[in-house]
Amino acid sequence: MIQKIFSYLIPVKIFKKKSSRSKMIEVTWVNGQLVLDSENTNYSYGSLQRILRYGLRNIGFETIQEMNHILVLGVAGGSVIKTLVDEVEFKGKITGVEIDADIIQIADQYFNLSQIKQLEIVIDDAFEFVLKTKNRYDLIIIDIFEDTNMPNFLFERFFSEKICSILKKQGFVLFNTMILDEKHNARNRKYVSEIDPELYTTKMLPRIEHHNELIIIEKVA
Repeated sequence: MIQKIFSYLIPVKIFKKKSSRSKMIEVTWVNGQLVLDSENTNYSYGSLQRILRYGLRNIGFETIQEMNHILVLGVAGGSVIKTLVDEVEFKGKITGVEIDADIIQIADQYFNLSQIKQLEIVIDDAFEFVLKTKNRYDLIIIDIFEDTNMPNFLFERFFSEKICSILKKQGFVLFNTMILDEKHNARNRKYVSEIDPELYTTKMLPRIEHHNELIIIEKVA
């Protein structure tokens, strides 16, 4: 494909759409790979896939292979789901929750998300889904952005406690956060300080991308 070849020289934009939730969504060939971007940040594949792969490696691919059910809050183009299936070789069930139906349509068209048989996509608000789900999960991946903004509810104690309550024992939370200023640094540290150290171990991984910080929570009791 000529566009793919040219993309090693310059990015080649092949699709652009205004989304009600995410403003502008673009699909671009970059260095021979399709990526999904919003107006100001990478949504799927590219740097975001590297970040979440780093988090999954920290948990351990072999540990994840033994899991039964993974919840992904914020699907976008589905790059973390592709990593789980293709690289981690996870064989269990994946539930992906995405509020923006337009993005799922793009993910199906350009990234073949609908071909992943073990994946169930739910179009819903992550907050609402977490409140009503009856399932418990081995791994919960939180990757929710509206362009460069992260909804406040993600960092509220009520939501973090609810997330932890639907986690199986010895399960993990992988939380991708964006740090743009000192206020965000303080927000992350407050979030971690509110996790009960008797029930959970929490760590913040050294950053591999300047603006992203991964928080990993493990349920030990």
